[in-house]
Amino acid sequence: MKQYRRSAAALTAAAATLAALSACGDESGDGRDPGADASGSPAAATVAEPLVVTYDGGLLVIDGETFEVAENIPLEGFNRVNPAGNDRHVLVSTPTGFRVLDAAAGELTEDEFAAAEPGHVVRHAGRTVLFADGSGEVTSFDPAALGTGDGLPETETHTAADPHHGVAIELSNGELLLTLGTEEERSGILVLDENREEIARSEDCPGVHGEATAQGEAVVIGCEDGVLVYRDGVITKVDSPTEYGRIGNQAGSEESPVVLGDYKQDADAELERPEVVSLIDTEAGTLTRVDLGTSYTFRSLGRGPHGEALVLGYDGHIHVIDPESAEVVNTIPVLDGEWQEPLEWQQPRPALFVRGHVAYVSDPGANELHAVDLESGEVTDTLALPETPNELSGVAAGE
Repeated sequence: MKQYRRSAAALTAAAATLAALSACGDESGDGRDPGADASGSPAAATVAEPLVVTYDGGLLVIDGETFEVAENIPLEGFNRVNPAGNDRHVLVSTPTGFRVLDAAAGELTEDEFAAAEPGHVVRHAGRTVLFADGSGEVTSFDPAALGTGDGLPETETHTAADPHHGVAIELSNGELLLTLGTEEERSGILVLDENREEIARSEDCPGVHGEATAQGEAVVIGCEDGVLVYRDGVITKVDSPTEYGRIGNQAGSEESPVVLGDYKQDADAELERPEVVSLIDTEAGTLTRVDLGTSYTFRSLGRGPHGEALVLGYDGHIHVIDPESAEVVNTIPVLDGEWQEPLEWQQPRPALFVRGHVAYVSDPGANELHAVDLESGEVTDTLALPETPNELSGVAAGE
């Protein structure tokens, strides 16, 4: 393992000072949140525990209690969805930015965090951080302040040295970790303190992509030859056991020091369909591979309520992995028949979204959404959808 110690002083003066920004409300000029009623108060919540499914041309808002479609919202283009970090809102990535969906009210508001090529959304320690790939701008805000009737919440911003497909996370002590890269090449990470002075850096991470946080606030960032782990002020490189071992998608849990990651070994593949996943132990600094005997996609990874690692396979089963023993301890059948990832990543494929003790699995082949009780291993509900599902998300407070 290689280690990179944090410096006692700033390593560069290039770190930008935080700017506090207050975004305006709607174009009417009356200062009301577009998702609010005439009094300026947030719209009444009518959808319980909302889930959100995208389809070609819109969004389906689903009531998590009744398991019925509550709203069908037209929205052109290929849209991505992520939890905003509270129990009411979901962020919709559109060509112009991160638009605020009041999922509890079943309403797509006009509020939007403007962003050039909106990318990753990361929730951690009561902060939500957005990364704009086209500008390198990082935007951080308190998700509890969304939808209070005052427009967008106050934000803090920082701009990366160069635009790139990146990611950033704000830690509980105010530190900001973000990726390093350009439009042509991505190489590593840097960490800024609460005053946005650089305190740690590693450029030993070719093709840097994705992030997850484990127990003890250890952050894992994927590379084409392993991962970087940032823990207690130290960046550690954990190498892949193969010459090319790309980890680009990860899932972490506060219940476990082990992060689940994908694992690709063919650098020349047009589309590799791996059957191996990785388990990164952030305390031991080790990487273990687990052979599932079936492939999966970047929308297949999740974590259960007890820290168990979950992978939705091509075989239609959720494979449950004990992160400590690195063994598959259960398989839960969900989908009828096998499926395969399409060549184009924007095209529909089954997706996994986990919230609490329930795993939700979409089935584009049958236009269905399933709810799975992770304790019993049973499919408890199946919803017929009016459209072919693509991305799947929902409200989720906290990390």
